[in-house]
Amino acid sequence: MPSRLRSGSPDAAPSPPAACDRLSFLLFIYLSSDISICQDIYHIIGAEPRRPAHASIPGGRESPDGSAITPTPLRRRRASRPMRVLVLGGGIAGITTAYYLAKDGCEVTVVEANQELGQEATASNAGILATGHSFSWASPRAPRQLFRSLFGQETAIRVKLRPDPRLYTWGLRFLRECTAERSRRSTLVKLRLCQYSQGLLTELVRGERIEYHAIRQGALYVYRDPVELELGAKKMALMAEHGQRQEILDANGVAKLDPAFEPVKDKIAGAVRDIGDSSGDARLFTHSLERTCREKFGLSVQSGTRVAALRSERGRVTGAVTDRGVLTADAYVLALGVQSPIVARTVGVRLFIYPAKGYSSTFPLKKGGLAPTVPGVDEAWLVAWSRQGDRLRMTSTAEFAGYDWRWTPRDFNNIKRFARDIFPEAIEEAEGRYQACLRPMTPDGAPILGAGRHPNLFFNTGHGHMGWTMACGSGRAVADLVMGRRPGLDLAGLGPRASAGGM
Repeated sequence: MPSRLRSGSPDAAPSPPAACDRLSFLLFIYLSSDISICQDIYHIIGAEPRRPAHASIPGGRESPDGSAITPTPLRRRRASRPMRVLVLGGGIAGITTAYYLAKDGCEVTVVEANQELGQEATASNAGILATGHSFSWASPRAPRQLFRSLFGQETAIRVKLRPDPRLYTWGLRFLRECTAERSRRSTLVKLRLCQYSQGLLTELVRGERIEYHAIRQGALYVYRDPVELELGAKKMALMAEHGQRQEILDANGVAKLDPAFEPVKDKIAGAVRDIGDSSGDARLFTHSLERTCREKFGLSVQSGTRVAALRSERGRVTGAVTDRGVLTADAYVLALGVQSPIVARTVGVRLFIYPAKGYSSTFPLKKGGLAPTVPGVDEAWLVAWSRQGDRLRMTSTAEFAGYDWRWTPRDFNNIKRFARDIFPEAIEEAEGRYQACLRPMTPDGAPILGAGRHPNLFFNTGHGHMGWTMACGSGRAVADLVMGRRPGLDLAGLGPRASAGGM
C-alpha cells in the first residue's frame, strides 16, 4: 500500500472541480498572459504591490528617504537572562535558524509536529545544493506549461484544478511574475541568497564537523539535443555573469567526469556543469546539526507538537497555541513551510505561499552496478538526482494541488522511465521508497525573511524547492534580525510580502 509522507493535512481535500472550473481557469491563464490585463485584475482584487527594491531591512525602521537603517530592536529584556526564542518548525530552515540563534546565546526551543526533525520537505528534496540553478519558476514559458498540463500532458509544472480561491489568488500573482524582466530579477534575488548561503554552509560544516554525505564535484545540467544544449548554455550564462563557475561539456566530457554516463552517452548532447554546486542528504544534515545544537548550545526540541495558531496583543505576538498548550517566548520564528500561511493568518498576516507538490524516490544502489556520483538534472525529462551514501535520490514535478499529500504509483512513472533510460544498472527499482512532499512556494520563488507587522514575529519560509540550498543563508539572516543586527546579506526582494486579512 502506498504510504504518505504524513497522515493528514489541515485542509480536507475538496471534491474534484466541475467543468466550469476548467473553463474559468483557461480564461484565467488566457487573460493573465497579457501582463496589462493581469495587472488590472491584480489591482481589482486589492492585492498589495511587492516591496520595492529600496525598501528597508525586514524588521527594521525606514528613514524618510526610504533607505534602510538599523533593524528594530525587540523590547528590552532584563540583562540577567538570555533572549527566549521559539522556532516554529523543525525542517532545514528551522534548525539552521535555531543553530545561529543558539550560537548567539539565545535560549532556543524548536517546536516540531513530527517525532523527528526534517521529516517532510527536508527529507524528500533532490539533495542538490543548486546555487547555479537558481532560476525562478515564474518564467515566460511557465503559463504554456500550465496550460498543457490541463490536458493531461506531462510537464514540469502542472496544476490540478480545484475550487480553492487561494490557488487563483496565488496563481494571478505567479503569472504576473512570468515576464522576462520579472523572472530575471527574481532569479538574481534567489542567486544572491544562494551564494551567501553556500559560503555559510562551508563555514558551518568545517567548524562543527557536520556529516551529511557531501559530494563536491559540481552538478550537471544535462541536455539531450544539441540545440537545447546551446540554448541552455545561453540561459546559464546569467549565472556565470554573476559569479558562478561553469563549463560546457559534450557527451564524452560528461562520461569522463561521471562514468555512469559512458554506456548512454549517445543519448545526450552534453551538459552545463556548475563547478561550485554540490549535493548531500538534507535530513542527515538536519539531525547532525540538531545534535550539535543540543550538545554545545543547550537547544531544546519539543517534538510531536503541532502549532495551530498564534496569539497577539497590542501589536506583539504573545504565544504559540499548540496541541500541548500555549508556548511563550520573547521572539518567534515562523518556519513551518506550507503551514506558515495558515498559522500566520491567525494573527491577521497574509502570506502568499501555496503548496507545490513534489515527488521523491529513493533507491538502494545495485551491487556492482554503475550509479552516478555527480548530481544533476535532466533538462528534457526534468528529473533531478543525487547520490546519498548507498542510495540514489530522484525527484520530479511541481504540482499545484492544494494541501494534498496523497500519491499513486503512476505519479512516479516519469522517474522510473528516466532511471531505466539513463541509469539502467544503477538501482534496485523494486526496493524503492516513494514519497510526496509539499514545498512552500511564493509567486516569485524568493523566500519570505524577516519581521512584518509584529516586531517579535520573524518569518523564514517560502523557499520552495530551494530550501536546502538557501537554508544557512536564510537562517543566519533571520537570526541577525532577531538579535537586532544588520544582516550580512542584502535582503532587497526577500522581505515579507504580507498584508492584513486572511488568505
